[in-house]
Amino acid sequence: MKKVLVGIILALVALLIYRSCADDKANQRLLFENSMLIQQQIDNVSKLIVTEGHFAEVYNYADSKALFGPYLIAQKKALVVVNAEVTIAYNLGEVTFEIDEASKTLYVKDLPEPEIKINPDFEYYDVTADYFNPFDAEDYNAIKNNVNSSLLKKVQGSSLIANAENRLVTELSKFLVLTNSMGWTLVYEEEPIRDIRDFPLFKD
Repeated sequence: MKKVLVGIILALVALLIYRSCADDKANQRLLFENSMLIQQQIDNVSKLIVTEGHFAEVYNYADSKALFGPYLIAQKKALVVVNAEVTIAYNLGEVTFEIDEASKTLYVKDLPEPEIKINPDFEYYDVTADYFNPFDAEDYNAIKNNVNSSLLKKVQGSSLIANAENRLVTELSKFLVLTNSMGWTLVYEEEPIRDIRDFPLFKD
C-alpha cells in the first residue's frame, strides 16, 4: 500500500513539474512571439513620412567687373523667378530601438533628423551682359546656391518643419498602440509614453 501511495505521489510531482515546465515554455514562446511581432511592426512602418510645400521667389542677380579701374565697368544682371517644391522627410528605418523582453518594454533610442530637399525651377528674365563680362557657369551656380540658401531659411522659418514633426509623431503613435495592446511599455528619452501627447515632438 505504501508503495502505491509513494508511486501516486511521485506521479503527481512529476506531473506538476512537467506542467510547470510546459507553462514556462509557453510563456517564453509567447514573449518571443510578442517581441517578433513588435520588431515586424516597427519594420513595417519604416517608411518616409513626407510633407510637401511650394515656395516662390523673385531673385535679382547683378555682377560688375572693373576693366580699367573705375573708368570702365562691365555689368551683367538677370531677373530670376523661382518656383520650388520642398519636401521634408523622416526615414523611420533609421530609428534605433531596444526590446527588453524581461520587462516587456520597447525603448525608442534615437529618431532620425529631418531630410529637407529643395527642387527649384528657374525662369530667367531680362538677362543682360556686357561683352567683356558675359554670363558663364559660375554665375548660374552662384544664382542656384543663393536661391537654395534663401529658400532653406524660408523653410526653416515656416510651419513645414512642425507639420513634419507632427506626421512623425503620428507614425510613432503606432508603436504606442501596439505596445499598449500587448501589455508592453513604450519608453522614449527615459520617459514612459502613455499618451501621444507625451512625445516631446508633439505640437497641437
